[in-house]
Amino acid sequence: MITALNHRERATLRAVAEGHAEISCSCEPDLFIDGLSCCDQSTVHRLARLGLIAPARPGKCGERVPALLTEAGLRALDEVLAVAA
Repeated sequence: MITALNHRERATLRAVAEGHAEISCSCEPDLFIDGLSCCDQSTVHRLARLGLIAPARPGKCGERVPALLTEAGLRALDEVLAVAA
């Protein structure tokens, strides 16, 4: 999985894991880091399509809710951290 993730994707996963992210509830979600819109929405859409990030709870369409790493996202981040160590 690691080889398929670029630097921005890994950084985005770390931000979500650290609790800095909110995600909009939609089929093509937007991500907000520390309240600011993530400038690379294609990265966000790819991570969501791969099932690595998701809303922490249901919400209305367009509503911002906390983002979380899915189990697959946690595994991908663990792999990234293991290689870095």
